[in-house]
Amino acid sequence: MASANPIESPHDGAEFLSAGEAEAPFLDDDGDLSLDILNIMEQGIILWDENGRCSIHNNRVFRVLELSGGDVVEGCLIDDFFERALQRKELSRDILGYYEGQVSARQPYTFDLKMPSGRVILTNGRPTRGGGYVVTFTDVTMARRASEELTIAKLEAEEARLKAEEILAQERARQREAGFISGLDEWLQSCKSLSELFAIVETFMLKLLPGSAGELYIFSNSRDVLDGVAAWGDTKALAHITSDSCWSLRRGRHYEYTKDGLCMACDHVLEAIGEETVPEHYVCVPVIAHGDTVGLLHFGFDHLANAVHGVSPGAFAVRCAEHISMAIANVKLRDELRDQSIRDPLTGLFNRRHFMETIRTEIGRSRRDGKGFAVVSIDADHFKAFNDNHGHDAGDMVLRRIGDAIRDQLSDRETGCRMGGEEFAILVPDVGVDGATNLAERLRDSIGGAQVRYLDKVLPGITISAGVAVYPDDGEDAATLLRRADKALYAAKDGGRNQVQVASND
Repeated sequence: MASANPIESPHDGAEFLSAGEAEAPFLDDDGDLSLDILNIMEQGIILWDENGRCSIHNNRVFRVLELSGGDVVEGCLIDDFFERALQRKELSRDILGYYEGQVSARQPYTFDLKMPSGRVILTNGRPTRGGGYVVTFTDVTMARRASEELTIAKLEAEEARLKAEEILAQERARQREAGFISGLDEWLQSCKSLSELFAIVETFMLKLLPGSAGELYIFSNSRDVLDGVAAWGDTKALAHITSDSCWSLRRGRHYEYTKDGLCMACDHVLEAIGEETVPEHYVCVPVIAHGDTVGLLHFGFDHLANAVHGVSPGAFAVRCAEHISMAIANVKLRDELRDQSIRDPLTGLFNRRHFMETIRTEIGRSRRDGKGFAVVSIDADHFKAFNDNHGHDAGDMVLRRIGDAIRDQLSDRETGCRMGGEEFAILVPDVGVDGATNLAERLRDSIGGAQVRYLDKVLPGITISAGVAVYPDDGEDAATLLRRADKALYAAKDGGRNQVQVASND
């Protein structure tokens, strides 16, 4: 429904004098309004006397108010005029009440008439000396439309400005995030080993995600459990967790927990910190390498992490986890390729090339530290005959057993390798002849007492012979040292096998 609204007058009532104190405009010498003046005006004008009757009007009023000739005549009542405006929905009851209140108080009034054509007519009434009112009707359609369009344009401009600021803030947040991720990537890609990568995760996660705490878990070789390998913030990684203790590993995608959300806490979180102290917000992200899930990253957040780097801490944690996953995948692949190049595929021991490089490295370290080391050369006794009698598959079983025995006897710093065929060697750092000989004897006893099953039978026992050489007494380079150890091995063979001999000084 069309309506008319009162418009605040720029003047207060004090400027409009009461009857008998003000002169009405446009009066001629006889006290009448000059029709000549009224009819040349662009406004419609009506003079209502003190009884609410039309005493004079100009011709423009019909065009402005879209009236016919009989709608406004001298002597017509203002009540009929406004009743017709109500019926044509040019005026509302609220505006009529406003008008009546102003007239009763002998105050000017201003309001809009909304014409059936859609035009807007500004209506201004001012009291006259004799108790009536002079009312002007001005077509302000274009001005009001321009004002509305200007208001809309201002609103649209403000919306565009706010949108631009939002986009700019998002872009700055993305740039900050990309900068932090790039810095993390640079460190992750420079890792030489998984242990270095785990240390970087511990060091940088608290800096990248202030107010966070978390752990990194990696599947064990058996894949039965995940081992805790790194932690940061006010938390400690559990020694082991099972794959079904985390919703993200069950669901195969990241899982975000919020205290007030439709969520269930993971069992590994409850086990680590207890149900009463579960953080209000945490994220678990599977670590995926080459399509396989190899681990889990857990991020817990406190109230300080609500606006990290301008983005959601949960979303930023997922981004970090993606890059950590990629780095772990790259290191694992590099380790696998390196292992393939330095390890014997049958026994899992190092190969000859790596062993020779290790001896050269140990020589350099011994020259700096002044500590010697020993090399033990090992050979399986009568192995050719064993292969001829029982087949090469059975021979491979025996070689694997010798490789297992060597690994069982060695510490982390000692290096075992398969030189080729049935020949093996061990580098033992920081020992002399006695220490290396004792190790060789323990190994000989372990292999001599072992039983190896092949298919449905137990294979005959096998023994080893060994030779020991010591740096620098028996040689100051890798080739000489290994040659002296081999010479001691041949002496053990010549002496009846199944024994350990030490390199002689001749």
